[in-house]
Amino acid sequence: MHFVSKLITATIVFTIKFISKIFYKTEAIWLTPKDEIDWENLKIVVALNHTSLYEPLFISAIPNYRLWKAIERVVVPVADVTLARPFVGTFFKLLVPNAIGITRKRDDSWTQLMSKVEGNALLLIFPEGRMKRLDGLDKHGKPMSVKGGVADILEKINSGKMLIAFSGGLHHVQAPGQVVPKIFQTIKVSFEQLDIADYKNTILSSTTNFKSGVISDLEARMKRNCSGRIAPG
Repeated sequence: MHFVSKLITATIVFTIKFISKIFYKTEAIWLTPKDEIDWENLKIVVALNHTSLYEPLFISAIPNYRLWKAIERVVVPVADVTLARPFVGTFFKLLVPNAIGITRKRDDSWTQLMSKVEGNALLLIFPEGRMKRLDGLDKHGKPMSVKGGVADILEKINSGKMLIAFSGGLHHVQAPGQVVPKIFQTIKVSFEQLDIADYKNTILSSTTNFKSGVISDLEARMKRNCSGRIAPG
């Protein structure tokens, strides 16, 4: 990444953090103590309970130095339809220069994402693959669930750490379909670090189907840790 490109992204990132600090109160719970997070060896960040495009506000919980260091490494798969939107797509491309537009099919976009896994990339993924609406379902009226793509990614990573970010929900800030966000709200997020090798061994010791084991485990962790307001207020 060129320095100018990194500087543009950093300006956006720290502006978002500044806005978040001014207009929102962030309650961050470190299920793994903050000083024990192995930032340098993080390979994947899994964000659970996807409720709003305003989730970048949660970067207010991350130290500035770690945000600066992560800019060059972060790779985020984003729905191709989102990246195609005139304003939102441009914003995401500036915020995450390494954003990869993916479809819901295992096509070239998925191959491109998987090619990043074994390098020095830090993958940020939303394994539910869509946003939760106010009724608790996706936009098609179907129950929310973790998709198997996260297990496919984990199968290719043999070492390093995984950080799970449990969103407390942002419907009270901006729910899908709402245009103007509400300010002066409390936003909640929890973080848990897992050793990837240990995590994979634990899953494989309890089931012969790695993918279904990962899905069940992440959904159980989400149910347990994603507490907070998820409705307008």
